[in-house]
Amino acid sequence: MKILDSDMHVHEPWDIWLNYISPEFRDRAPLGASKDPMDMNTLIDGKPIGFAQDTGVRDNREEEIHREVEKRQSERLPEGIARRFDPASQVHAMDVEGLTAAVLLPTRGLAVGAVDFNDRAYAAAVSRGYNDWLHDFCSQGPGRLYGAAMITLEDVNDAIAEIKRSRNNLDFKGVFARPNPIRKRNWHDSIYDPLWEVCQDLDVPMIFHEGFRSNLPQAMAERFLREQDKVWTMAHVACHPIEQMYACLCLCVGGVFERFPKLRVGFLEGNSSWIPFWLWRMDEHYELRRDWTADYISMAPSQYFKRQGYVSIDADEQPAKYAVDWAGDDNFVFSTDYPHTDSKYPHAVEEFMKLPIPDDSKRKILWDNCARLYAMPNGA
Repeated sequence: MKILDSDMHVHEPWDIWLNYISPEFRDRAPLGASKDPMDMNTLIDGKPIGFAQDTGVRDNREEEIHREVEKRQSERLPEGIARRFDPASQVHAMDVEGLTAAVLLPTRGLAVGAVDFNDRAYAAAVSRGYNDWLHDFCSQGPGRLYGAAMITLEDVNDAIAEIKRSRNNLDFKGVFARPNPIRKRNWHDSIYDPLWEVCQDLDVPMIFHEGFRSNLPQAMAERFLREQDKVWTMAHVACHPIEQMYACLCLCVGGVFERFPKLRVGFLEGNSSWIPFWLWRMDEHYELRRDWTADYISMAPSQYFKRQGYVSIDADEQPAKYAVDWAGDDNFVFSTDYPHTDSKYPHAVEEFMKLPIPDDSKRKILWDNCARLYAMPNGA
């Protein structure tokens, strides 16, 4: 059975931007807080990327707890750590899991992508530097490793230029962004219409992927920041699925999928089990308020999602059965989330195969749907 991982992560080196950012910005390059390959804390202008709406409150045990989690994680990743998560170790991890191919998303770059830079040229240089590094990384695993481009959205025209470059020059298979709002703009804001248009025209999917550390607003997470030793658990539980639900709402009800019917969007690493409730609730409101929504959507929100949306199933996500039963099996993709703390590596595929989902559906989720999301040939 062929397996295409929709969301495998790289662990970028501490000096990725020091080596790849444009020379004029090298003195401001985002920089790892340490050279430890497990430490993804990153500094911008000497300041760590923190939590959304940071209160400055920290429990003294926070970093201690996090280090303990990383220690347990490191026991699963000896090859990656020994090789500092280079391309050879990435391919090795794929072989361990039995993956045919993988689309690579960032770790350090997820935090860097959740910053409002307030400097257009610098923001564009940050995304270009990451993408140049990722292109070099993927080139060492031809036919196995595929890139998804970072874009920064301080200026939509710069983001569009980078999408075109990453598709035409780097052969990347998708574009990723954090779902968190930048400058209080929701994703159905018309300012993004040129972005959706170019993704549609170039047949490039937009991939929304939430992370934890962020300098942008973060759904629900901000109310737990004063919970001290509970913040890592409570905020993390809230932000990943809820930010994806907000983004999905914007595209399905806000009219983006109506205006751009060939646009494909993936909602990754926020679980999939929210899909039945959220689509049902959107449909219910559509039925109740058709007179209000007629100007910007012409059919039920769930129909838009089933036509254009994809959501990833975690390897051991037992409730995903009910999502597949309710929505059908065409809109779900598989992800290992390697090498993050909540990944089930090296048993992600094994755990997925235990889910109470029909075998024919598993085959679609493990390859067909993901290949369709990323417009990859069936034999890639």
